[in-house]
Amino acid sequence: MSVFSQGSIRKIVGGENSIAELPSLAKDLNAKNVVVVTDAGVFATGLVNKPIQLLKDAGLNVSVINDVPPEPSVAQVNHIYEQAKNFSCDLLVAVGGGSSMDTTKLVSLMLKNKCTLEEMVRGTKPVERGVPTLMVPTTAGTGSEATPNAIVLVPEENLKVGIVTDLMIADCVILDPAMTAGLPPHITANTGIDALCHLMECYISKKANPLSDTFALQGIKLVAQSIRECYKNGSNLKAREKMLLAACYGGICIASSSTTAIHALSYPLGGRYHIPHGLANAILMPLVMDANKDSCLDKYYDMAAAMELDVTGKTKEQVADMFVKELYAFNSDLNIKCNLQEKGISEDVIPELVEGASKVTRLLGNNPKAFTHEEMAEIYRKLIAANK
Repeated sequence: MSVFSQGSIRKIVGGENSIAELPSLAKDLNAKNVVVVTDAGVFATGLVNKPIQLLKDAGLNVSVINDVPPEPSVAQVNHIYEQAKNFSCDLLVAVGGGSSMDTTKLVSLMLKNKCTLEEMVRGTKPVERGVPTLMVPTTAGTGSEATPNAIVLVPEENLKVGIVTDLMIADCVILDPAMTAGLPPHITANTGIDALCHLMECYISKKANPLSDTFALQGIKLVAQSIRECYKNGSNLKAREKMLLAACYGGICIASSSTTAIHALSYPLGGRYHIPHGLANAILMPLVMDANKDSCLDKYYDMAAAMELDVTGKTKEQVADMFVKELYAFNSDLNIKCNLQEKGISEDVIPELVEGASKVTRLLGNNPKAFTHEEMAEIYRKLIAANK
């Protein structure tokens, strides 16, 4: 076993109405001036009202930034940073999905380090931990609340770039299922499959280790138990809680392992054609996992068992086929689909997609199988054929 490392969140609080712990967590971090960071959609739902009021009732000064865009670009993150600078904050509270949490982590670093976001995108490493951060996820998907990663769009390269440093791992996380109960079914589906991708990819990654494996298998089990129920009955807080835990486990896995080819091949779909991150991963998931299966039959067997599929008396090859079939079933049952032609994606652009994906060496290098350009092109061909 190779050496592995794991950065960790200082405190995780979970369960129904755990949002009530927000003021005490903020005070534990010696906060006086708090900036709540969210997006327009979450703000419009009123989900941030309770956290804001809890903080105000505790005597803290609260400012709100409510215009984090989906899949933010470098310029858009810089815009949020300029707003945050004006508030002299000593705590950033992200209330939202991956975009809000990633943006908050990046802004936290920028407030304490001399390097710009553009420099970080080009590889400059920050040296100081940022302003303390507290994450309140409103989706069960990205696991950003637990990762040392933040994804940012670089439009001039039509690509998303991952910035990775343990200095970004959140100080505190609140996993309150009630904060996700209002998610529309299609977002529940897309973000939930994103969480499943994190768990599976980290389990088959070349960086997988005993710690990440433990969280990955338990997370896969939780997704299998709850994602269909969350999609059909979004008010089921027990199912929502399982999905929140699974997503967080996925983030913990990423902190010591890594995602692989699903994410690498999805980056050009998001960067060039603006397909939402979770949806891009979801439509690629069964195709990439099918292409990988011969390289990790033992691990596919483990994941099938974690999903509580009937593996009795079956060969590893049969179980791997059954496991991939179940991945297709998830997408079918959750009505996950994307008309790629409407997005301008046809076979003519496959060379562009392959070129973009091949640049994501940080993730492709961890895939259990080294994909050739032609193998990636074949995955995209199948994707286009299946999503007309």
